[in-house]
Amino acid sequence: MRSIEVEVRGESGLHARPAAAFVRAASAYASTVRLENLSAAGPVADAKSITSVLSAGVERGHVVRIEAEGADEERAVKALRRLLAGSCKPVGI
Repeated sequence: MRSIEVEVRGESGLHARPAAAFVRAASAYASTVRLENLSAAGPVADAKSITSVLSAGVERGHVVRIEAEGADEERAVKALRRLLAGSCKPVGI
């Protein structure tokens, strides 16, 4: 399993359009991909489900963990990190 933590810097967090783009990108990988909002207690979200990602309530300033497990896990985590790079800051890297 691969994971990364990032601080969300985008003004709208992971709402509406950014969430939809994130879900589309996560869905391109065979690996299981999860999103966890570390700043707000709640369940781990299925990163391939728009409803699940929106339910995570990710707002600006929140720290999230992206986890991927499967054959293309490393590529998935790197790609999702790049996707969020404009609106997020890596944490602990």
